[in-house]
Amino acid sequence: MSLLAFCRWLESTPGSVALHESIWVYPIVESVHVLTLCVFLGLTVILDLRLLGATLLTTPVSQIIRRFMPWTVAGFVIMVVSGALLFYAIPVKTYLNIFFRLKVAFLLMAGLNVAVFQRTASRTLNQWDLDTRPPFGARLAGGVSLALWAAIVICGRMIAYNWFDKNLASLGR
Repeated sequence: MSLLAFCRWLESTPGSVALHESIWVYPIVESVHVLTLCVFLGLTVILDLRLLGATLLTTPVSQIIRRFMPWTVAGFVIMVVSGALLFYAIPVKTYLNIFFRLKVAFLLMAGLNVAVFQRTASRTLNQWDLDTRPPFGARLAGGVSLALWAAIVICGRMIAYNWFDKNLASLGR
């Protein structure tokens, strides 16, 4: 079964139809998605700016991570669940949307960026925790993270305004 065939099947399920046609539930899920994005992204931007050496220079990076991590993880998990529900409501159109595909690609790159940071710069965190100018690897991770999350937000917003799907609409039906 292709991904498009799976999306066609998913779109025909009662839950998908109900979510898509709901007057209240879909907008609530969308609002939860945006609000948890704000929580997650706000905390992520602060950490990334600290990794770049641009803010909170007297606060150890480890302290920021320790304080923010529970909220960041909670925001991310709720954001992913609400995003999955948004996809579930309109799977074919969303799957065919170039901005959705770019968003997913950027999300995967952001995850890879975190994994690389965890395997490299964060392992020596105790050596540079208080430095106002973290090492290059940490600064690179912070800068890449900021760029990727900006791209993710832009692509997420553009999903609703896809001018390129006119020829793809026939594939979805």
